[in-house]
Amino acid sequence: MIIDDDRYDLIIIGTGAGGGTLAYKLAPSGKKILILERGDFMPLEEQNRSNVDVFKKERYHASEQWYDHNGEPFYPQTNYAIGGNTKIYGAVLMRMRERDFASVPHQEGVSPEWCLTYNDFEPYYTEAEHLYKVHGQATADPTEPPHSADYPYPAVEHEAQVQEVVSAIAQQGLHPTPLPVGLTRQEDDPTNDAEVSGIAPALKYSNVTLKTQTQVVCLHTNPSGREVKAVEAEVDGKSHLFFGDIVVLACGAINSAALLLRSGNDTCPNGLANQSGLVGRNLMKHRISSVVQLSAPNSGQFQRSVSVNDFYWGEKDFPYPMGHIQNTGGLLQDIIFAESPPVLSVLAKVMPGFGLKQLATHSIGWWVQTEDLPDPNNRVWVEKNKLYLNYTPNNTEAHDRLVYRWIEVLKGVEKNMKQSVLQRSGLHPNGEVPIQVVANQCGTCRFGPDPATSVLDPFCRTHAVDNLYVVDGSFFPSHAAVSPALTIMANALRVGDHLLDRLGA
Repeated sequence: MIIDDDRYDLIIIGTGAGGGTLAYKLAPSGKKILILERGDFMPLEEQNRSNVDVFKKERYHASEQWYDHNGEPFYPQTNYAIGGNTKIYGAVLMRMRERDFASVPHQEGVSPEWCLTYNDFEPYYTEAEHLYKVHGQATADPTEPPHSADYPYPAVEHEAQVQEVVSAIAQQGLHPTPLPVGLTRQEDDPTNDAEVSGIAPALKYSNVTLKTQTQVVCLHTNPSGREVKAVEAEVDGKSHLFFGDIVVLACGAINSAALLLRSGNDTCPNGLANQSGLVGRNLMKHRISSVVQLSAPNSGQFQRSVSVNDFYWGEKDFPYPMGHIQNTGGLLQDIIFAESPPVLSVLAKVMPGFGLKQLATHSIGWWVQTEDLPDPNNRVWVEKNKLYLNYTPNNTEAHDRLVYRWIEVLKGVEKNMKQSVLQRSGLHPNGEVPIQVVANQCGTCRFGPDPATSVLDPFCRTHAVDNLYVVDGSFFPSHAAVSPALTIMANALRVGDHLLDRLGA
């Protein structure tokens, strides 16, 4: 085993929305910081999706196998690179709604209350929006929570076809809203991410060290189990030990939980920081369905730009939350949609001779997204060094109603629009993303004040291990229906302030 000669004030494991943002926050402190990333820098040609075939699904799948609850292997759609999954996300950066932080009844259960409120997160939301150059409009959405400052950049303009659809949606009494997205506006890589706005500026400081292609495999504690003493990682097939005063996990909700479970020892036989038995449990990843409508030819490469939240909290005949809707952007650039070609097979019946790319450029896609509720049986576990996911979807009627309701809206849109913009086939193929899509993963190490019912305290420090923190989506006690990326970034900034106090910086 190779022992690193340096000792660090802080070690961050992972460079995505949580780890990259935290690195940015702490870098100016002067403290000695080590960042470990199992991947490497992502080639620019892979990031510029106008030059790649997103329907080659393996392009954005990890090379490792995970297993479902039946023991069937699959390759997860997840990214190991500097910037983590923010290198392949849609850059949608939305705030959770105020009520999302409270206890919210759903038809199939209750979305639990957070130990903090929207007001605790609001200043960090604003800070994150400026850091990630969010383009949006805060006044158009009736569900939008209060902002202490407007978005730093104006909203993205809709594609011409999409603008016509947006106008037709508004004529039905709904409130289509500009979708807040983080953008660099660079032609070769227009979406903002945790490498661009987090890791790159952090590395300008001499006190920050980044090691790539370094896969952390275990955390070693002192005999009491109350303090992490060393981080073990594999580099080029050899074991290395790194020593730091504070260790922060930011590997993603699934991999952070798996690392804690793999780090069990005689003092912590069920996994590190797992006295509550909740590490790995309450995995959430949203109910997400794609809905496709036929259109006139388009580029297939335009930016996501519109959301509809009129059904977020339900409607007259269904007084329970239903969820969030956004356009996919051009289907040739949407990586998650690469998992959904079966929905295009229905269109192929009315457009014979069309291939996937041709169908994608004659379609407008929508994502229909519903909150899934925490369930301790939805979990991550490790057995014989294999990573298993047990995930049974819930909140089913709310999601099905939202899909049905949205298709009804689209039918109304098509009825009142020119045939030249949308084709009135009557078909709106839709399908839910499969288990290998682990976007929006959350909840495996929920935070809270009580060690019996949570893994992390309100500052995302593990209750059981004094110098161990988790700053990815693991900390969510509930999921809301909006994408979690901005909340993860805002929380990393919040925890960063706490760590600066703790480090005396």
